[in-house]
Amino acid sequence: MEWIFGLIGLIVGGAIAYLLTKKGVVKHNAAILEDAKKQAEKLEYEAQQMKLEAEAILKNAEHEGENIKKEKMFQAKEKFLELKSKHEESVTQREKKIADREKRTGEKEHKLNEGLSDLKKKKKAYEVEIQDLEDKRAALGRRMEEVNQNHRKQVELLEKISGYSADEARNELVESLKEEAKTKAQAHIQEIMDEAHLNAQDEARKIVIQTIQRIGTEQAVENSVSVFNLENDDVKGRIIGREGRNIRALEAATGVEIIVDDTPEAIVLSCFDPVRREIARLSLHKLVTDGRIHPGRIEEVVAKTTNQIEDEIIKIGKKTIIDLGIHGLNSELVKIIGRMKYRSSYGQNLLQHSRETAHIAGTLAAELGLNAKLAKRAGLLHDIGKVPEQESELPHALLGMQWAEKYGEHPEVVNAIGAHHDEIEMTSLLSPIIQVADAISGARPGARRQVIESYIQRLKDLESTALGFDGVQKAYAIQAGRELRVMVESDRVDDMKAGELSFLISDKIQNEMTYPGQVKVTVIRETRAVNIAR
Repeated sequence: MEWIFGLIGLIVGGAIAYLLTKKGVVKHNAAILEDAKKQAEKLEYEAQQMKLEAEAILKNAEHEGENIKKEKMFQAKEKFLELKSKHEESVTQREKKIADREKRTGEKEHKLNEGLSDLKKKKKAYEVEIQDLEDKRAALGRRMEEVNQNHRKQVELLEKISGYSADEARNELVESLKEEAKTKAQAHIQEIMDEAHLNAQDEARKIVIQTIQRIGTEQAVENSVSVFNLENDDVKGRIIGREGRNIRALEAATGVEIIVDDTPEAIVLSCFDPVRREIARLSLHKLVTDGRIHPGRIEEVVAKTTNQIEDEIIKIGKKTIIDLGIHGLNSELVKIIGRMKYRSSYGQNLLQHSRETAHIAGTLAAELGLNAKLAKRAGLLHDIGKVPEQESELPHALLGMQWAEKYGEHPEVVNAIGAHHDEIEMTSLLSPIIQVADAISGARPGARRQVIESYIQRLKDLESTALGFDGVQKAYAIQAGRELRVMVESDRVDDMKAGELSFLISDKIQNEMTYPGQVKVTVIRETRAVNIAR
């Protein structure tokens, strides 16, 4: 407040000094001086009032601070009491838990002491029993020694009477029993096999016939070349281009050999890859229709056609799984299925073969009371190993099995794919169903084309396999290699050995030869009695 009074004094003093220095105007300024004094008094009064208000505010602030301090102390005291109560409660609970734990520990210790006492009693009882058993074993040992002595005496007596040693008599008995058991076992095995064949063949034939009757099939007409027809031969020159630039650009872009010869109104597209052949065919069609044929345009059209074929492959894969009612297939497997349309095996379209196998497998599984959907899935995927993105040294069944396992297929489906050509062991009933369905689809007449030389060689190999066995006189492969009839010498092969021989021949064919479907081995033994009446 002192600075306010100082300021007022300074103002008043300045005003007075100013008035006094002005000569000649003292009287005139007397009124002004009087006003200045009044203003100074007024300012001094206001300053006093402001001082009083400031003192009142200060007192109020001190009073409020005291109240806040008391309130905070009260809150702190309440918080302390609350924490103290919680701490005491926690200590009480811990003491209770410790007491309970000590009680349980005491009970367990008491039980352990009781158990230890029981164990000691049982140990004593066991020791008594063990001693008793030891005594009995000693007595039994003495008895066994007596029995062995009596046995040796009896054996010596028998050897003297019979003139055979014990080993000689035993060996002779074993040999006679072995031959008798072998004969009986062979006869029993033959009876079981005959009965199984009578029942199994009828039932299997019924199921397979019903399945085949429900499946529509097509003849194999696939080739390794495509023919592109032209409206006239004038287009050939435009396709070849100046100095062959167009045809070289087309071959480089598609990877297909384009053969332009004297064949009227036709160009031959040759390539082992049907996808590339189809890309070349569609690209040629677009170029000829558009009329603009030059290297730049060729590359552009081939690129667009390649994308179009890739989209078509995905559509084919999706349509196939929808038609078969298969769901949840990995997108990569869908692409592989679509590519099957452009693959063939022995002239049979791979996609058509896989669809047939899926239908047949599903029908067989339904007839046998198994999971038809899982069988269809395995049938569709069984040959995915024949559609490799790159060359592999693995057989197609094992490669397909790896892909199916990689893309999360069911273990039974994985095993069925890998085992359908017996590369691995079958672990479920689904595997033989896929093998049978594959054989039915591939082995039916007209399903596949075979080179005549390989067909004849296979028949010769069948006959030579049978002729390699002792006692075989003649062998004939009939029914297009589906059956092998073996004639044996009756004086060297009896009826029992004939059944064994048929098994050995079929086993060797299965292990050493490659053939579609099944080969039935029939061993024929004929006995002739000839006499002449004179």
